[in-house]
Amino acid sequence: MNPSYLTASKTGRLDAVINAVYPLLSACSICPRKCKVNRLKGETGFCKTGLQPEVYSFLAHHGEEPPISGTKGSGTIFFSHCNMACVYCQNYEFSQEIKQGGGVSNQELAKIMFNLQESGCHNINLVSPTHIMPQILKSLKIAINMGLNIPLVYNTSGYELPEMIKMLDGIIDVYLPDMRYADTTLSQKFSNAPKYPFYNQASIKEMHRQVGIAQINDKGIIKKGLIVRHLVLPANISGTEKIMKFLAQEVSANTYISLMSQYTPYYKACDYPELNHRLNSNEYEAAQNSMDKYGLHNGWMQDSGGLERFAGVNIKPVK
Repeated sequence: MNPSYLTASKTGRLDAVINAVYPLLSACSICPRKCKVNRLKGETGFCKTGLQPEVYSFLAHHGEEPPISGTKGSGTIFFSHCNMACVYCQNYEFSQEIKQGGGVSNQELAKIMFNLQESGCHNINLVSPTHIMPQILKSLKIAINMGLNIPLVYNTSGYELPEMIKMLDGIIDVYLPDMRYADTTLSQKFSNAPKYPFYNQASIKEMHRQVGIAQINDKGIIKKGLIVRHLVLPANISGTEKIMKFLAQEVSANTYISLMSQYTPYYKACDYPELNHRLNSNEYEAAQNSMDKYGLHNGWMQDSGGLERFAGVNIKPVK
């Protein structure tokens, strides 16, 4: 199965999408914040990113979900900055606190993609791509001419405009979004993300419409489809049961879910008593029971709390 973006490139759809979304940076409206700053001239809004994307690091990542990391790793590109501001962010050093850097050109970003493919990675994993989606597409066009031919993973916080996700139809093969909150008051309080559930749920439905249930080949590698990540937060802040009900009833009960238990009170979480402790076993078990209640049996659970997932161990298929 060839990546969809190769067909989009041949038919001219990729060019059409680039031509449609790139001008939106002149009064930026590519995410729910719609800051309206002119990023084409280097102005910055909430995400602190002007025209050029900033790459914090890139590597063959072996700690993602099994079908994404596989045996050779996922070609992961960590972009600096974010359109959310989670008080418990484990990547806060480069998502929120890093100072504006020089950025990388489209050509340089394309070369990073191609080099990750050359190193044997199963896919190109774009982490926090929301605020630089137009620039990524321009770089993708260059990378295709270099010979890029492995799937793109759109690894997002889920705070997306559904109309922008719709523009990616036929370009992205694998969506890996978070579903972080079911309550907009809590998304505002802990992530400064107004109306997160509204935008998140509409975007998840659009992702599913495009790519459907995860298609995993006989080698255990995903080639196309949706995997939803849900980080279980203490005190039911994430609203797990409401999210599982939404997925089962409005997306598909066959949706693959990564139920994540590794919450740790990073960054400013100590300022919030309800967040200033690790997840306990009862809280995670309640989340597991919510999946079972709504008949969601595809995906991965963790045997225990902690950061084990990032070492690629203690993940098991949902029974």
